[in-house]
Amino acid sequence: MSTRERSWPVPVTLVALSLIPLTAGMLRLVQLTGGPAIIAADHRFAGFPLPLVVHILGATTYALIGSLQFVPRLRRRHPGWHRRAGRVLAVAGLLVAVSALWMTLFYEPKPGTGYLLYVLRLIFGSAMAGCLVLGFAAIRRGNVATHRAWMIRAYAIGLAAGTQAFTEGIGGAFFGTGALAADLAKAAGWVINLGVADWAVRHHRTDHRPAFPTGAEHAGTVS
Repeated sequence: MSTRERSWPVPVTLVALSLIPLTAGMLRLVQLTGGPAIIAADHRFAGFPLPLVVHILGATTYALIGSLQFVPRLRRRHPGWHRRAGRVLAVAGLLVAVSALWMTLFYEPKPGTGYLLYVLRLIFGSAMAGCLVLGFAAIRRGNVATHRAWMIRAYAIGLAAGTQAFTEGIGGAFFGTGALAADLAKAAGWVINLGVADWAVRHHRTDHRPAFPTGAEHAGTVS
């Protein structure tokens, strides 16, 4: 199998994982702009939908462009694109995290969810923002490995909504649809993603090939 063939399964898988929440987000935007109500209306967003709009647009940018940062061949051959995309993704990721925190704090809780999910959203929203800040600080110091590790963790948290579509379905089938069961199913999505992220970080450290041409590692990028 060629290097090109081996490079693309990861981003394709990441995009596929994000399709369910991104599709739901786009349908919500259509609804908010006066389009047909293809999904059930949610009165929580009617009064002040801006944070939700920011969250959906930021998440779409972050998930789709971010998936391309996992193609080593693209990073090595186009370091300029990698740096520019990284800056866009850092901003998009912060918008996702901050808007998620705002919605958790100021929107009414979604029916069928409990206090555990409220606390978890505050924890993981803050963690995503923290990972992005730490990743940016690391690349400014020229520490590519640390930068990459924090950015992978941030992406894993951001992509948890895709994993949660599966953990909620499986959890609901086995443990019912009560608030606690639903909250734990969402928690499983974050835990699984971070577990995979840490595995990827450890796995990458065994590969000592340079990810960037000489000098490129000192630019503000997202790996």
